[in-house]
Amino acid sequence: MRYLPQTKKAHQEMLDAIGIGTVDELYKDVPQSALKTAKIDLPDHASELEVERHMSVMASKNHAATQGPFFLGAGSYYHHVPATVDYIIQRSEFLTAYTPYQPEIAQGTLQMIFEYQTMIAQLTGQDVANASLYDGATSLAEAALMAMRVTKKDRVLVANDLHPHYEQVLKTYVPHLEVEADHTSISDESLACVIIQSPSFTGKPEDYQKWRDFCDETDALLIVVINEIISLGLLPAPELADIVCGEAQSIGLPMSFGGPHLGFFASREKYLRQLPGRLCGETTDADGKRSFVLTLSTREQHIRREKATSNICTNQGLCALAFTVHMALLGEDGFKSLAKINHERACKLADSLSEIENVNVLNDHFFNEFVIKLPKPAKEVVKEMTKKGIIAGYALENSHHLLVTATEMTSDEDINNFCTVLEELIND
Repeated sequence: MRYLPQTKKAHQEMLDAIGIGTVDELYKDVPQSALKTAKIDLPDHASELEVERHMSVMASKNHAATQGPFFLGAGSYYHHVPATVDYIIQRSEFLTAYTPYQPEIAQGTLQMIFEYQTMIAQLTGQDVANASLYDGATSLAEAALMAMRVTKKDRVLVANDLHPHYEQVLKTYVPHLEVEADHTSISDESLACVIIQSPSFTGKPEDYQKWRDFCDETDALLIVVINEIISLGLLPAPELADIVCGEAQSIGLPMSFGGPHLGFFASREKYLRQLPGRLCGETTDADGKRSFVLTLSTREQHIRREKATSNICTNQGLCALAFTVHMALLGEDGFKSLAKINHERACKLADSLSEIENVNVLNDHFFNEFVIKLPKPAKEVVKEMTKKGIIAGYALENSHHLLVTATEMTSDEDINNFCTVLEELIND
């Protein structure tokens, strides 16, 4: 109890109030395999100074992206965030993580959400977008559930290399998930949607038209997942999709050891009332002035209860604000220029790696991420390069395949160091 503020008496009063005898009863539905049984090794007491020193020693073991060459992507990307973004989002008018529950009072926040929605709709080539979601994985799960509501079908098809974390979340939400590489053999009338990631988890841009044709034949919805939103500055917008969702962390947000990040979600207007999450709309007030409101609230759980289309009562408001500020600073031309720089850096990296004996670049096409084949297990190479201050990439399930990423933060010196050390390791 040393590290908790409640007394034993306070604990017992809370347990009595909810009608249980012990704290363990709160966890009765959690699988035993997920519960810790051993006592956590913490000292009985320590001074604040001692705790701070201990935590500092632990933190010093981390290796941040800013501390050396960094080629790890796989869904979370190292990009530059202008100092202006942090300055603006910390203004008192904006410093809240949630959509207000009395929204019309906060016109500044609502205007930001409206502008965010407009940006996402324009980037994705869709008609409407919501006020953002928690992250890319949960936005995909919501997209699959929405497709099942729209089509009244219950089967979901993942048709290419989807981010493994997204697939795990999807399986948690949707029990009828099937992964199939050969779509030509599928003609199931129960198919609700086809999910494709572009670029795929292994960095390959997808052809939307062939999937659009397939979905038209099967009356399924086409869901396109975007992991790296900056790719939309160079690759065609997925306007042929019915739903577009994914992760927007690359604009305005640091990697932050995996979060908080920003899920985005857009779709065709005809599916508007099935769209999950909050929606901000533009209107006029009693004086005829432009104003903003949360709209279509009749879909939500505080009105429709168990019949609600959307059970998402909040959004990553502060993260959406950071995205919106960064996008406004970039503008359309700046966003396209950033995408072009990312692709050029990746091409430079691919060309340099292809010159190393026994290293093969496997992607014919890519944006800023691609797979290389090594003569040694990729996990061993990543581990050894980490010791030399280089974060080499993401080791794939195929033991010799390494997923590498380059962004505007990747310098020529970083690439030269990476290739030099890699060549030494694999030819040792």
